[in-house]
Amino acid sequence: MKLTAHIRNSLLAILLTLLFGKWLAYSAGRAFGSYLRRKTAPRRKSILTRVKIEEKAVESFYRKNGKHEDEEWEKVESHRPTSDIIGGQSDDDWEGIIGFFHPFCNAGGGGERVLWAAIRATQKRWPKATCVVYTGDHDATKPAILERVKNRFNIRLHPPTVVFLYLSTRHYVLSSTYPHFTLLGQSLGSLVLAYDAFSLLVPDIFIDTMGYAFTLALCRLFFPRIPTGAYVHYPTISTDMLGSLDAEAGKGLNAGAGKGLRGTVKRWYWHAFAWMYSWVGGDVDVVMTNSSWTQAHIKHLWGPKRIRRQKKYGIEVLFPPVAVEELEQAIEVSEASEARREKALLYVAQFRPEKNHPLILRAFAQMLHSSSDSASKASEGAKLVLIGSVRDSEDATRVYNLRLLAHELKLRESVQFLCDAPWSEILDWLRRSWVGVNGMWNEHFGIGVVEYQAAGLVSVVNDSGGPKADIVIDWAGGPTGFHASDESEFAEGFEKALSMSARETLQMRHRARSSAKRFTEEAFAKRWIIHMQKLVDMQSLAPKS
Repeated sequence: MKLTAHIRNSLLAILLTLLFGKWLAYSAGRAFGSYLRRKTAPRRKSILTRVKIEEKAVESFYRKNGKHEDEEWEKVESHRPTSDIIGGQSDDDWEGIIGFFHPFCNAGGGGERVLWAAIRATQKRWPKATCVVYTGDHDATKPAILERVKNRFNIRLHPPTVVFLYLSTRHYVLSSTYPHFTLLGQSLGSLVLAYDAFSLLVPDIFIDTMGYAFTLALCRLFFPRIPTGAYVHYPTISTDMLGSLDAEAGKGLNAGAGKGLRGTVKRWYWHAFAWMYSWVGGDVDVVMTNSSWTQAHIKHLWGPKRIRRQKKYGIEVLFPPVAVEELEQAIEVSEASEARREKALLYVAQFRPEKNHPLILRAFAQMLHSSSDSASKASEGAKLVLIGSVRDSEDATRVYNLRLLAHELKLRESVQFLCDAPWSEILDWLRRSWVGVNGMWNEHFGIGVVEYQAAGLVSVVNDSGGPKADIVIDWAGGPTGFHASDESEFAEGFEKALSMSARETLQMRHRARSSAKRFTEEAFAKRWIIHMQKLVDMQSLAPKS
């Protein structure tokens, strides 16, 4: 009886400690949030004043020169949802500050295209709003960044309402900072970076566009009334990653790493981290994912806690913007253009381990050296072109080893490596090639595959992830490419792609190009505005601090 009472009292004490600890943490967080608001209030006022001054200067310039800034933006505005009247004011006049957390905003990759396309759509929908980008790119000025955005992505932003705040702690999210327990280290490091951001300015809406979910939890702790949004390019951890510990080679970088004591520790660590990731993601107000594959994993991880916390909005897919229109204008797909194509299999991908270049080399060799009549006919005159960037000495060594592998496979005369090729050269190969290849297992989306389709290439892609679920699908009554999982299937896919009749090939090219229209910048802008509207409505209706 005494033992039972003791257990009951102990459990009660633990429960009270947990409840009190939770209350204490929330109280401390709110107190700290109030302190940060007071601390950053002068900078907020200064930023808004500077925005108004720059707006007047730009208006004066265009009025003096009789020009309009960007007539194309009307495409975005014409598709915006009907505005609600909130508090007697149209939300067209909403003039809050939106914080975009993107510490590597000047990187120039697909994730950055999402950021700038989102800001452009936001500027046109809410012209009085200020878009603040928290970045660690100290070596780049505002004019330099905006010029790079224009040149790299052909995206023109309205300079006055874009503000850059420079973070001083970006090294805390670099993988090189954490040789061990990298996932946990980077995630905890992102909290330091988020505190750095809030110390500079507290926004009215906070959006993470790089995948640092822990920053959103810190925002909720400090500022419970600030709406939060996340654009998830890929889950930091996924059920596929956990499953890969017991998988065979080719199923990710950690395939088969769950064996032995070290593997057991890794498994426990990943499961513990997955629980933490689920906890922080369960409280985000608006969640967008770049593909159905990412959506499925985020729903699995974040969904249950979002349901328990009664989140109003579901987790929805918002495909990233791709330069489809640019490729359509630059590359002809017709009977006449078929004569200018050559039997080139094109793989555009960074020379990184996960891109699985060895798989593609071996599959190409299998087709090329096959004794079957159909394969011999298909492979006659065929060559494999590998285009990718080389970031560092490790990538350079990887390319050297791939060249050795090509030599061992007797492919030296049939494989071409192009490192750090400019866009003009890539565009030329998209115009000339026959087949587009993607070998990465569980590619989260696959912007390169969409570019293949927009250029009219016949795609042969890994039978997984975004390329399988969202991109290389049946369209307009027929396939837009082929799926493969191993060397034999890729070799078979290459053979099929090169063996179709001229009529079948051209029909597939047209279907692929038509399918790619789902991923235009205009399509992205329409959907982004819908999700952004949710956050604006939440902020407008929230009690003022």
